[in-house]
Amino acid sequence: MSSVTVFASPRSWIESDAVDQCHQVAALDGMLHVAGMPDLHPGKGAPIGAAMASTVLYPHLVGSDIGCGIAVFPVSLKRAVPEQLARRFPDLDRPLDPDSLTPPGGYVESLGTVGRGNHFVELARVGTVLDADHALRLELGAGALVLIVHSGSRGFGERILRAHTEVHGAGPAADPAAYLAAHDDAVRWGSLNRRLIAERVLEALGARYEEPIVDQCHNLVELHDGVFLHRKGAAPGDGRDVLIAGTRGTNSYLVAAHAGPEANRSVAHGAGRKMSRADALRRGKAKHTVEELRRTPLGSIVVCGDRQLLFEEAPTAYKRIEQVIADLTDHGLATPIATTVPLVTYKTRGAARGRS
Repeated sequence: MSSVTVFASPRSWIESDAVDQCHQVAALDGMLHVAGMPDLHPGKGAPIGAAMASTVLYPHLVGSDIGCGIAVFPVSLKRAVPEQLARRFPDLDRPLDPDSLTPPGGYVESLGTVGRGNHFVELARVGTVLDADHALRLELGAGALVLIVHSGSRGFGERILRAHTEVHGAGPAADPAAYLAAHDDAVRWGSLNRRLIAERVLEALGARYEEPIVDQCHNLVELHDGVFLHRKGAAPGDGRDVLIAGTRGTNSYLVAAHAGPEANRSVAHGAGRKMSRADALRRGKAKHTVEELRRTPLGSIVVCGDRQLLFEEAPTAYKRIEQVIADLTDHGLATPIATTVPLVTYKTRGAARGRS
């Protein structure tokens, strides 16, 4: 059996089910090492917040949302009044007209949409600068505005995984090269989609589009020296800048990642859930009103027309982002650069339940 390391302190909330899933993955043929991040939590068939190195390629370890990631775009606006800007966000459930676009893999459905689940678009302000030199290289200072886009390949990745599981279930890829070709299209699609979403939002807000200063995918597989490195809810941590998302009502963190082989060159991608969606819905309805969840303690506004999603994605459903960042720092995996403070977080305009 391969080794398992969880990079979390005793103070961190790590469910035993998630650790059990890590050990189940470690028992797969060809598995070499499983690294659990401090945002580790149970997933469907595989842990979320884990990086898994193997000589065998397992598509189910990446999951259906291939190419999901977080991009950060600089924003130039003279004034940022959350109430006014929230009203100007476009409907990101409505796809763009694909006629003028040729996306990777030819997949034209859902272009320019953010999706449901934990996906979001957020206008935020840089809060505390924690590493002045690095923040300067990113041309970020306290008070600067950024747009954070968390989305993936939408139904494209799901189609790719389904084509595999209908034949092979949770088994390995029979033709790794063929899977990787489709997978790489989905990764490029996700990155393009984050840019399209940013263009839509920035145009609606009256700001000029600029290329992202960060764009890292956290659901993918990469080939390193003949080893397949699967990441499910884990961002590349080998010398790259990463936005580690908090919740709608807390800060997020920009970090400089420098994780080594013992962490499978990976870092956390967010705060990580501590409640299932069903638990969050049940407990949230007992503790919060819809109005409370649409205005956070930070004074930010949540644009979400789906009441159930509001409760499922309440800040209390997630782990403490400060503890996640502390664990990464204490284990030498990342250095915090700056915090970002939400102003407007977009989830969905409509109330229809949909697939994320």
